[in-house]
Order: sequence, then C-alpha cells, then structure tokens
Amino acid sequence: MTPTEDATYVFPHRHLLGLKDYSKEDILHVLDHTDNFLEILNRPIPKIPTLRDKTIVNLFYENSTRTRISFEMAQKRMGADVVNFSSSASSVSKGESLKDTIRNIESMKIDMVVVRHPSPGAPHFISRCVDAAILNAGDGAHEHPTQALLDMFSMRQRLGRLAGLKVVIIGDITHSRVVRSNIIGLTRLGAEVMLCGPRTMMPLFVEELGVRVSYNLEECLEWCDVAMALRIQLERQEGALFPSTREYHERFGIKKRHLREFPNFTIMHPGPINRGVELESEVADHPRAIILNQVTNGLAVRMAALYLLSGGKRG
Repeated sequence: MTPTEDATYVFPHRHLLGLKDYSKEDILHVLDHTDNFLEILNRPIPKIPTLRDKTIVNLFYENSTRTRISFEMAQKRMGADVVNFSSSASSVSKGESLKDTIRNIESMKIDMVVVRHPSPGAPHFISRCVDAAILNAGDGAHEHPTQALLDMFSMRQRLGRLAGLKVVIIGDITHSRVVRSNIIGLTRLGAEVMLCGPRTMMPLFVEELGVRVSYNLEECLEWCDVAMALRIQLERQEGALFPSTREYHERFGIKKRHLREFPNFTIMHPGPINRGVELESEVADHPRAIILNQVTNGLAVRMAALYLLSGGKRG
C-alpha cells in the first residue's frame, strides 16, 4: 500500500531541505503525486490554478539553467506569482548578509522560497529566519533533493520499481550534491547503490554511507540496472584531481562499446553533460538513455513538491 492509498497518512513537512528528513512513506507520497502532475503536463493546456494566491521567490546564489527554469516553469504552470532573485544584481554585491536579504524579501509578504546557495546548510539557516516554506534547489556539495526525486521517479517510470534496483553513480562523488540525496532516497526505498570514480574524487569514509565502492567501470556496468554519470565539477575542485579529461574518459566515461558489452543497463545523467568526457555522444543520444525524460519529470516533481509544501491535500 502506498501512502496515497493509506487513509491515515498525512504529509508532515513544511519544507524540503533535504531527503535526510523524509521517510520512505514521505518520498513515495511525493513520487505518487508526481504521476498526477505528469498527466497534467501532457494535457493540451498544461496549467492549473493551484498556487494562484501564492508568491514564490527563486533565490539563486549560484548559476543554474535546468533547475531554475524547471522551478520557474512549475510555478507559472500552477499560477503562482514568481520573483527571480540574482545575487549578482542585488544588495548582496554591496555586502548584505543572507539573513538580511531573506528577511527583507519576506517583509514583502512571500509564501515560498526556492534557494540555491554555495554553502552547505544555507536552506536550513533560511528556514530558521523566515516563516515561508523553503525548498532546497542545491546547497554546496550537500544535497539536491528535487534532483534525487526526479531521478528516482525516472527509474521507477522506466523500470517499474525501485526496491531491488542496482544503481551505480559514476564520477565526481566528492563534490556532488546529487549523490548524497540519491543515496539517501534510493537506499530508503530499497535500492542498492554503488559508487564508481577516481580515488581522488571519492570521499573519505564513503562506506559509512551504506554503499559499495568500485574503481572498475566495467565491473559496475556488468552489475547495475542503472548507470548514472555525473558531471565533472571543475568549479568546485581546488586542485587537479585527474591528469586530463581525456584520461578520465578512458577510465570512467561510458562509451558506445559498453552498450554492446553490457546490454541491460539504463543510462542517466543529471546534466549538463560534458560530451566526450562522462558520456560519448552516441551514448547520450541512445534510446537506452533517459536523460531528456529526467528533464520532463523534473518539472512534474517540482510541481508535486510545490503543491504539497503549499498545503495541498492528498489527491
């Protein structure tokens, strides 16, 4: 029985700061509502007035394309009034603190804040400063909960289940917020997770996360149902963690020959893709890749999250 089918279940959260605070039932509840919003997106007029009386601020202290556009489209499809904030064009550039910025914004009578910030824990800090609902759109290398939710939804959509799935996440593990949220969500829903990448990109004490670790790509691709490649995040690295992108691709890039040698795994990537580094172009465009499905599902997941955190009742 899913939470949606359980008449006693009540969604308990006011914020989405990370999946660490969400139970298995909470995660499934968001995924079940995502199905409903995906159906709405497939209508001739993909709009509903659910957030018509809400004002939402998109507070982005880091550059973003997919996540920011996805949140903004979700908000507008649901009828919200949307305000976009860029730190480079605000009083932040004059030295204003995060606390003062968010409290000034709240004084304009906002209902929800979507925040991306380079500092881990920034959304948690903001949630203690204001009364608005807070959605974490990525905080440093900590968490990215809506990305993990859309990844899990995409896996369930493609493969029919999450429990028992074998998922390998490949690449820059140390600097990725996607990894942490996916590990929490996938293991909570019964999937097995393996991490693969250069030793210089693997966190210390990584086994304490409850996952397996391998430094052999072929071993991982033979084992897995899903292979998720991660972008090499050069902007977060303080020094050279591998000799060159060419060498990285040779050891850890998924290539067309891998599709022939291991015919069963599904390909994912949170984007943006560095073609010829994490994935060969033929792999990124292959029918076994569900990367564009992830983008579409991301819109539906964010609509579901906004709906639930705005006080929406079970559908």
